[in-house]
Amino acid sequence: MVDAGANPHIGKFVVLGEDPADSDATLVIGDNAVIRSHSVIYRNVVIGDNLRTGHGVLIRESTRIGDDVLVGTKTVIDGYTSIGSHVSIQSRVYIPTNTVIEDYVFIGPCAVLTNDKYPIRKDYGLCGPTLSNGASIGANAVILPGVKIGEGTMVAAGACVTRDVPDWKLAIGFPAEIRDLPDDLKVMNAI
Repeated sequence: MVDAGANPHIGKFVVLGEDPADSDATLVIGDNAVIRSHSVIYRNVVIGDNLRTGHGVLIRESTRIGDDVLVGTKTVIDGYTSIGSHVSIQSRVYIPTNTVIEDYVFIGPCAVLTNDKYPIRKDYGLCGPTLSNGASIGANAVILPGVKIGEGTMVAAGACVTRDVPDWKLAIGFPAEIRDLPDDLKVMNAI
C-alpha cells in the first residue's frame, strides 16, 4: 500500500511499495515528492516532504527519511536506515543497513558507507556508520562500519575513515588522518 502526499511527480517505470512479502506495510511519502524514472521504493518506508530523487534510486524497507532530502541517481539505501532532514546524497552513493544520517549532511558522489567488518569470515552484527549533524563527506570517500563522523566534520574526497572523527575536524587521506578543520570551514552546511 502507498500513501502519497499532495503534488507528487512520479517518473516512468517507478515502483512504489515493492516487497510483496510484507503485504500489510505501507509506504508513506510526504508532499511534493519528485521520484524520477526507474526508482524503486519498498514498503515500510516513511519519507517526509519535498523528497527529490535522481534516476534509478533504490530505497529498501524500514527506512525513515526526513524533509527536504535529495537522493542522487543510482544511489542505494539498503534499509533499516535513518536519514534526517535537509540531507543531500549525491549520485551513486551506497548506504548500508543500520546506518544513521542526521540533519544537514552532505554526501558526495560515489561515497561508500559500510556495515560489515569481516565480510563472510566472521559473525558480526551489521553496524553502519553514524554521520552527525552538518557532516560533509567528499566524493569517493569510504566510511568503515560503526564509525561516528562528528558534527560539522569534513571527510576529504577519497579518504578511508577507519575510526571515529571528533566534531568539527577534518579526516583526510587513506587511511584517514584526523586534522584540525580550517576556521573558514567551521560553518554548518546550508542544504
